[in-house]
Amino acid sequence: MLYEWLAPLADQFQLFNLFNYITFRVGGALMTSMIIAFILGPRMINMLRAKQGKGQPIREDGPEGHIIKKAGTPTMGGLLILLSVVISTLLWGDLHNKFLWVVFFVTVSFGVIGFYDDYLKVSRQNPKGFSGKIKIVLEFTIAAIAVYILTTAFPQSPDGFETGLAIPLLKNFTINLGVFFIPFGCLVIVGASNAVNLTDGLDGLAIVPVMIAAMSFAFIAYLVGNAIFSDYLGVPYVPGSAEVTIFLGAIIGASLGFLWYNAPPAMVFMGDTGSLALGGALGSTAVAVKHEIVLAIIGGLFVLEAVSVIVQVASFKLTGKRVFRMAPIHHHYEKKGWAEPTIVIRFWIIAIILALIGLSTLKLR
Repeated sequence: MLYEWLAPLADQFQLFNLFNYITFRVGGALMTSMIIAFILGPRMINMLRAKQGKGQPIREDGPEGHIIKKAGTPTMGGLLILLSVVISTLLWGDLHNKFLWVVFFVTVSFGVIGFYDDYLKVSRQNPKGFSGKIKIVLEFTIAAIAVYILTTAFPQSPDGFETGLAIPLLKNFTINLGVFFIPFGCLVIVGASNAVNLTDGLDGLAIVPVMIAAMSFAFIAYLVGNAIFSDYLGVPYVPGSAEVTIFLGAIIGASLGFLWYNAPPAMVFMGDTGSLALGGALGSTAVAVKHEIVLAIIGGLFVLEAVSVIVQVASFKLTGKRVFRMAPIHHHYEKKGWAEPTIVIRFWIIAIILALIGLSTLKLR
């Protein structure tokens, strides 16, 4: 709203010209969401604790000590993140930008799905929530709507840029997926959402890698949305996509504020409300800026967590044996005796390394 109101007044008041710069508005969105999260955090945590009583139900088959250490901690802390992001984005974003609204739509919609799942878990004191099949169907439906809208927002060309898949390390090269682009985009969004959800199993484990990925994609979105930078780097130019940077800035700020309360020992868990929403935000951003494959690199930690579950389930069903002591893989290391802070910090380091590798693909072409 600030952009809509103040940017047109730049001719009369030079100061308002700042609102025409994405970098300025990213900083404003980041600071706004972070301040909102810091201010509302204690009140929301107290409210969730009062409403939930026993807090989030803990898996009985989880690592020893989890039930004792985590019991009573309120969940649905993702509401704090979503509220901060929504307010900040509406204040600082260009509300006529289609890319911004698509990412906004996916994030909020997935957050609603996660909220309902968390509500059922808390009200029934059952960690299973509601039907996984229904959840997946809803997620794919939302993702399909988002990807379809994005195909209309991309530059239309005879070469099929709107349905093209960009290949890292190759300059201005895309593979036209045609009608398969929509299901592919859905897999990226839904996969990213659930991968972040699986990662959210230890205090602070998911939120920092989400911030790292959001920072990386904020940088990518800014470059992809700039004709000069994208041409110099040989990456696909997507006019208007730079506005997504505002949304990602809001996520970074809200995540910083949330981390204050989620750092070990956590005062609140983000729950599916936060993890599904944040994963959906990363997935839809990757599709919007045509860097889906790079997301698998930058978000490699999330991929590792998801793959560990797939491998564990497949191995047990086929051979009756488990590859890991427990999946997702962060619980495997807990079972091996690693301290929780050790696992969390080492996984953060891995996330940083993967982000640097992913960002290097921008130049190595």
